[in-house]
Amino acid sequence: MPKIKNAKILVTGGAGFVGSYIVEQLLGKEPSRIIVIDNMLRGTQRNMESFVEDSSVEFINGDIRDYSLMEKLISSVDYVFHLAALRITRCAEDQKEAFEVMALATFNIIDLCKKYKIKKIIYSSTASVYGLAQHFPTPETDNTYDNKTFYGAAKSFGEAMLRSYHDMHGLDYVALRYFNIYGPRMDTEGKYTEVMIKWFECIKNNKPPLIFGDGSTSMDFVYVKDVARANILALESEVTDEVFNIGFQRETSLKELLSIMLKVTKSNLIPEHRPDNTINPVSKRIADISKAKKMMDFEPIIPLEEGIDELYHWYLEIKGEVY
Repeated sequence: MPKIKNAKILVTGGAGFVGSYIVEQLLGKEPSRIIVIDNMLRGTQRNMESFVEDSSVEFINGDIRDYSLMEKLISSVDYVFHLAALRITRCAEDQKEAFEVMALATFNIIDLCKKYKIKKIIYSSTASVYGLAQHFPTPETDNTYDNKTFYGAAKSFGEAMLRSYHDMHGLDYVALRYFNIYGPRMDTEGKYTEVMIKWFECIKNNKPPLIFGDGSTSMDFVYVKDVARANILALESEVTDEVFNIGFQRETSLKELLSIMLKVTKSNLIPEHRPDNTINPVSKRIADISKAKKMMDFEPIIPLEEGIDELYHWYLEIKGEVY
C-alpha cells in the first residue's frame, strides 16, 4: 500500500481551493516533504496560512509550463497530485493558453513522472467530460462524447494520456472526476464567481437574489474537504488505472440551493427570476459514486446544509463581518 509517512510529495496548484486542503490533510500523515507549486493565478497566500510556515512544506511560486522547473521538482519526489489548471471560462476565452496549460504541461508532467519513476500520480479531472450525461446518477462508464467545452476536452486528454502511459510504461495513477465543489476558499472575486458567492453577496446587502431561468438546473454539490479526502484515499489505495466520480450523489436544483442558503442565513428575501441569458448544454448533474465507495472506501461526510453554513461563516469572516 502506498505510504504517505516519510514520503516526498509534489502538489501542483497547492495554493488553490482544493489543493490547499490536500496539503493540510497530507500533513496529518507525516510526509517528509511537501512541495507546493502555484503561479498564484488562482491560488492565494491566505489559502496557505495554516501550512506555509511548516518546516516540511516548500512553496514554489512558479508555472507548470516551466519544463526545467517541473523536471527539477518531479525528480525529487515519490508522488504527484496534479491539480493546476485554468478555469473553464478562461479556457473558453483563450484556447491557446488552455492548450499550453491543460494539455501540453500536463503531458510534460506525466512524461516526467514516467522518467523519474513516480510511484503514483493523482489527477484532478472533472464531470465536465460527460457534457449532458446519458444516465442519472451518472456512472464512470457513460461516454464523454457530449462534452463541448475546451476544458472538458483537455481533462479527457489528460485521463487518456495517463491510461496509455499506464499501459505502455506501468505508470500508476488515479483520475478523479469532480462534480460541483464548494466550501471555504472558493473564489469570491471576479466576473465568474460561483452562484453561491453571488447569492451570499445579495443576502449580505439585503438585495433579492437573482435566478436566471426557472431554477430547475441541477448540480451535485460536494464539500471541498470531502474532495481533498478523496485525493488522499486515491493515493493510499492499491487502486491504479481507474477513474472515479467524486460527488455527493445528491441532485440539488438552483431553486433548492437558494432555499437552503436563505434558511441557513435566516433571510426572508424573495428571489427574483430573470430570463436565462446563457446557453447551458448541461442542465442536470448527479454523480454515481458507488465505484469510489467500493474500490477506495470514499464516502462524502459533510451534508449540503452544514457545508453552506461553514461557507457562510467563512464568507462573512473574509468580508470582515461576524455571523
